[in-house]
Amino acid sequence: MSTGSGADSAPAPTTPDPLEPTPGTEQTQTRTSMFSSLRIRNYRLFATGQVVSNTGTWMQRIAQDWLVLTLTGSSTAVGITTALQFLPMLLFGLYGGVIADRCNKRTLLLGTQAAMGITGLALAALTLTGHVQVWHVYATAFVLGLVTVVDNPARQSFVHEMVGPDQLRNAVSLNSANFQSARLVGPAVAGVLITAVGSGYAFLLNGLSFIAPLTGLLLMRTSELHKVERTPRGKGQLREGLRYVAGRPELIWPIVLVGFIGTFGFNFPIWLSAFADDVFHAGAGTYGLLNTLMAVGSLIGALLAARRGTSRMRLLVAAAVLFGVLEIVAAFVPTFWIFAALLVPVGMCGLTVNVTANSSIQMTTDPAMRGRVMALFMMVFTGGTPLGAPLVGWITDTYGPRVGFAAGGAVAALAAVGVGVMLARAGGLRVKIGMERGRPRVMFVPREKLATAA
Repeated sequence: MSTGSGADSAPAPTTPDPLEPTPGTEQTQTRTSMFSSLRIRNYRLFATGQVVSNTGTWMQRIAQDWLVLTLTGSSTAVGITTALQFLPMLLFGLYGGVIADRCNKRTLLLGTQAAMGITGLALAALTLTGHVQVWHVYATAFVLGLVTVVDNPARQSFVHEMVGPDQLRNAVSLNSANFQSARLVGPAVAGVLITAVGSGYAFLLNGLSFIAPLTGLLLMRTSELHKVERTPRGKGQLREGLRYVAGRPELIWPIVLVGFIGTFGFNFPIWLSAFADDVFHAGAGTYGLLNTLMAVGSLIGALLAARRGTSRMRLLVAAAVLFGVLEIVAAFVPTFWIFAALLVPVGMCGLTVNVTANSSIQMTTDPAMRGRVMALFMMVFTGGTPLGAPLVGWITDTYGPRVGFAAGGAVAALAAVGVGVMLARAGGLRVKIGMERGRPRVMFVPREKLATAA
């Protein structure tokens, strides 16, 4: 691993790092502070609206999972709900990217955010009137997933239009910090609401929370947005996006890694609800607490990412390996508080993987392709859940939460090692094991350098 130079010193000449993302057409290096992108008015409006709606989204997630578990008593049913919410991304995710590249992203987001608010209000009406059944939750989750197919790539690529290339990495990190900050508040509020008055009011507040991002989008100064040429309608645009990614190792292998981790390593609604109910014999408040501790770690990881000036592939692979190992360790710890404490570094590593992959891919991608590439990124990260969640739910029901959690961590760690090897091979690197300050150190070095040293 390389270390950064001092603030006032020029960096020493170094050999180009084959594990770094290839610079894209708009990659620009500027010194940023942790919150530098918030100086931009349009992004500040966007971030303010998102933190409100994200809080509501987390409230609904917790309430939805607990409602399904209450109605059915089955972790598999929770897994099915999660799968249905992400199934549309798996089926139609790439088409959502094509739409995002073709359309005005601000107008598109006005429609998708309004539709998301309506789904929350519909579920609130069913729950508060006492008519809710598990298939209603399934249907609502599926509709929300359909809207997300377009919302995700539009929202991800719209960040570039608000802040430009100079602040893109910082804004991506702050988006994650925003999401995780809401994750601190949402589960805690949801736990109180569920215990006091039931899940329906959590759904109601989520639906109303979308007023905030809609207001922010309407108040934006369109003249201050960075103009990106929209892709005209044409044939073969989906295949064009796939070919673009397939020919670039710095894009395809991070996407493969987040696909494995998203499919098998991020099934926390299943695991944490099962640990709270079956292992620790607690209620919705404990489930909310576990999610909050995960969010603390994720928020720390996001803020640390906002301070970094680069998105290194080495960091991506190392964080993914540690993420998987920590899940395995947490699965078998004997006491509640040790388990709860380990969720903080699990959240840090998981968020580091997500932000590092997201920002490196966006910085490397041509603007005309960004919607399609980010759609593919989100498709494999969240769209793999319909494949992984039912399987993980079945393992959790059949063999217990500890085995289910450990199995997800093992897949994540093995995938990270495999992707690390492939990136090293693509960059012409080999592993070198040496000593530094009396401690063993594993490094990737160019083959030519290793041969010379030998």
